[in-house]
Amino acid sequence: MTSDDARGGLEAAPDDPAIEQIRLARERIMQEVRKIIVGQDEVIEQVLIALFVGGHCLITGVPGLAKTLLIRTIADILDLEFKRIQFTPDLMPADITGTEILEEDRSSGQRALVFIKGPIFANILLADEINRTPPKTQAALLEAMQEHHVTAGRTTYRLEEPFFVLATQNPIELEGTYPLPEAQLDRFMFNVYIDYLSENDEVEVATATTSAHMATVSKIMDGTEVLRYQQLVRQVLVSEQVARYAVRLAALSRPSTPGAPDYVKNWVTWGAGLRASQYLILGGKARALLDGRSHVSCADIRAMAFPVMRHRILTNFYADAEKIKSDDIVKRLLDAVPQPESGM
Repeated sequence: MTSDDARGGLEAAPDDPAIEQIRLARERIMQEVRKIIVGQDEVIEQVLIALFVGGHCLITGVPGLAKTLLIRTIADILDLEFKRIQFTPDLMPADITGTEILEEDRSSGQRALVFIKGPIFANILLADEINRTPPKTQAALLEAMQEHHVTAGRTTYRLEEPFFVLATQNPIELEGTYPLPEAQLDRFMFNVYIDYLSENDEVEVATATTSAHMATVSKIMDGTEVLRYQQLVRQVLVSEQVARYAVRLAALSRPSTPGAPDYVKNWVTWGAGLRASQYLILGGKARALLDGRSHVSCADIRAMAFPVMRHRILTNFYADAEKIKSDDIVKRLLDAVPQPESGM
């Protein structure tokens, strides 16, 4: 493959009607979600970007911030099958993927193994509190996320597309948890933070949820359209300068990179890898398309930096002692890495 192929230079950009169609679809989706979810526009946008890229999301936030409601609402609007798994210490891999059972045919009396599909066979899967289940069960989910299929015995079962996993973590209760290793965290495109609402937004939510009115949403598109939009995202153009900017952001987070800032060398044990560069560009493509543009700007890359890189930068005990988080490293990199003039 040539470098022009890699940059999308030989790929036809989405035509104007398609770009306008997805921009209008995004506006309609946001309008519908806002009927149910208040004050989380940035979170909603990041989840939609991950969905239209074909990636998966890790969502971090304290209980009670409507994480499950948000995902269920998006599934309803997109007319996708939604399932939720509550992860617990006794959850087994077969509880997620499914299992074979021995079933007898009443007419013939013959017995045969029949595969009973688990909850992973859905378009949108919410893995609630993924860090509460042992590594063996986590690995079963992450393998299916990567391969998009489940194997039972000698048979492989494909997962229906689109297939989108959102896993939640509770950051305030760490007893009895099994934190995901860095290599497994890297499988998630985004780590999305959900924070508390502003006072005005919380008043609006508290008033709405304690009244007799029940808001309903309309279906905007289906799985076939989502898959078509995922293909359109890949066709969005990105210049070499903008791609190089994304790569530099990721590369300078690694202590071993020549020219890495001193704060990276002092505070970072392991920086963002190749997937960070890829997801910065893919996320930028989806953001541009949803905004009605056929090319990626540095602003798109910068908007993707925190959700893409925060879980891919491993800080050391020196950073912990100075209360430096991965977000602080990302912010410093955004301030330090110069943007190309042609990518503004």
